Amino acid sequence: MKRSRFALCHAGTVEFIPALGLGAAALAEPQVSDGDAVACVREAWSCGIRYFDTAPMYGCGRSERLLGRALEGLPRDEYLISTKVGRLVRPGHPDTKKTGADWVFDFSRDAVLTSFEESLARLKLDSVDIVYVHDPDDYWQQALDEALPTLAQLAAEKVIRFVGVGMTQAPMLARFIREADIDIVLEAGVYTLLDAQALDALLPEATSRGVSVVAAQAMHGGLIDGVPNPLFRYRPVDDEIRGTVSRISRVCRDFGVPTAAAAISFPYGHPAVRAVLTGPANVSQLRQNIAWASTNIPPDLWQRLADEGIIPVGAPTPSGPMLPPRQ
Repeated sequence: MKRSRFALCHAGTVEFIPALGLGAAALAEPQVSDGDAVACVREAWSCGIRYFDTAPMYGCGRSERLLGRALEGLPRDEYLISTKVGRLVRPGHPDTKKTGADWVFDFSRDAVLTSFEESLARLKLDSVDIVYVHDPDDYWQQALDEALPTLAQLAAEKVIRFVGVGMTQAPMLARFIREADIDIVLEAGVYTLLDAQALDALLPEATSRGVSVVAAQAMHGGLIDGVPNPLFRYRPVDDEIRGTVSRISRVCRDFGVPTAAAAISFPYGHPAVRAVLTGPANVSQLRQNIAWASTNIPPDLWQRLADEGIIPVGAPTPSGPMLPPRQ
């Protein structure tokens, strides 16, 4: 697989991946209507968002269908879209008893090709920009031997542009960077104000090998912003994590900065992180995310978080807002 720098080329100019992207998982939640989901994506477009991420798993295909509907008719060369392989949507399949959902894990060559074709149909597209191998935690060898070579073939056929891996753990992502010639990784929740484990190996490996990083779950599903009944890594929040969240909130209050603004901005301070995904479920949440990403965080706030042991000493931090303030 030929490595490439992650960029878009338009008429001789180079535009790098947008700093803020829209993760379309929440749009597929049952309580979100089709109309609200489409309106959210359309508003994102109006606000300048040009990177959209989805997956067959999200709503068992609903996220891809809604995203395809919302983007239909918009200039295809002006946005990035990513989806994933590794889960086949198969309602009623016997193996769904293992997952408790209407999808099954499958990282084989045939499944990757089938999944990709089904994603294109749901998205109403003939190509996508990025395809991630999705959570191959228990399928390392099959992902390495079958899924990634199959995506490399699709890249050679120019129906995808970049090949990556997306996971909720850092060590295996670092290993994929070392042992597979991939372009990009999507890390979820492992480089945040609550968990900076990606600094150990993932981000240094990405930096040294020129692999781009997209950061997701910077707010851990709203835990860091005080949502009711939060989870941390899909489990109830323990007292230690609750205490850390309270300390982060206190520091942010001292500087008059919304906690969520600091959370969204923090990953973007590392030079390997090219984009941060947020997952709004409606127009209001989208606008709030954009406002947070446009917030200028005082350098002294980052220093205080380091002094209090909340973020590692020496962790790179943003020198300005992710997005220019909206006029």
